[in-house]
Amino acid sequence: MEKEVFILGIESSCDDTAAAVMKNGELLSNVTAGQKVHEEYGGVVPELASRAHQQNIVPVVDTALKRAGIDAGQLSAVAFTRGPGLMGSLLVGVSFAKGLARSLNIPMIECDHLQAHILAHFIKQPGEIRETPEFPFLCLLVSGGNTQIVRVDSYNRMQILGQTIDDAAGEAMDKCSKVMGFGYPGGPVIDRLARQGNPKAFRFNKPNIAGYDYSFSGLKTSFLYNLRDWIKEDPDFIEKNKEDLCASLEKTIVDILMKKLRLAAKDTGIRQVALAGGVSANTGLRKALEDHARRYRWKGFIPPISYSTDNAAMIACTGYFKYLDRDFCEIDVPIYSKNSL
Repeated sequence: MEKEVFILGIESSCDDTAAAVMKNGELLSNVTAGQKVHEEYGGVVPELASRAHQQNIVPVVDTALKRAGIDAGQLSAVAFTRGPGLMGSLLVGVSFAKGLARSLNIPMIECDHLQAHILAHFIKQPGEIRETPEFPFLCLLVSGGNTQIVRVDSYNRMQILGQTIDDAAGEAMDKCSKVMGFGYPGGPVIDRLARQGNPKAFRFNKPNIAGYDYSFSGLKTSFLYNLRDWIKEDPDFIEKNKEDLCASLEKTIVDILMKKLRLAAKDTGIRQVALAGGVSANTGLRKALEDHARRYRWKGFIPPISYSTDNAAMIACTGYFKYLDRDFCEIDVPIYSKNSL
């Protein structure tokens, strides 16, 4: 009889405390506790985030185990996000994982947050039949802190082909949203308003960067300066044009992202193309990949919304792959804040 393998995944890299349980590669539970405290500050405050993680981690893990219908003693291993992320936030999740693994005498599995976002395409629930990318495939990984084109040759062999040299796409969205007075997080607001606007109403600067790399700082500055000039002429400019502004901004960002992805797909000859990361929840970007898949005969893969944003299911999934390879880590493994893919 096949041994039952239960993996607990813990994610605490930014401002979401999450835990998930997998049994033999199938997702049994996926619990996330957000943090509303950051909204009034217009962005994530690291110290407040780590405090909230400390309050949330125990009830979140307890809920994940209960929804999975198991107790902690049945766990085979604990997988956790080692980085990249906010150091204070990561420490909470890692410290909890270390204590739990030590108390149960089970192995620890360290996971890279960005690698896990890509592997979210392989999450499946009991009885679910879902088509997954075939290796090798290209993945456009877009979030608030990262924008990369990654060649994925296996679950543990990935190569960054291109990445942002300054701001990430999600960061540019959030900052532009903030100057328009829409608050934080800005991505969902821009997505909602863009559906009602004209994407060709306004034009903003697009970068001219060599290779597969990205840049979004110029777009952000162009948007800010244009907005400043328009408001001088009409103080109510944003309110009158918010839908068109959001639609035009979204289109510009999506065009920048897809241009380099097209180039990478053409040069590598890879036709399996996936989206990942928090910004992959954006409606305009999802539609763009679907359109490109039709036009260029790609096989496109878009993760469900619940697996696009930060979640622990992707950590449990990565942990399961590593468990099968007995790829465990020592209890004194350090965390890291910068990308290490």
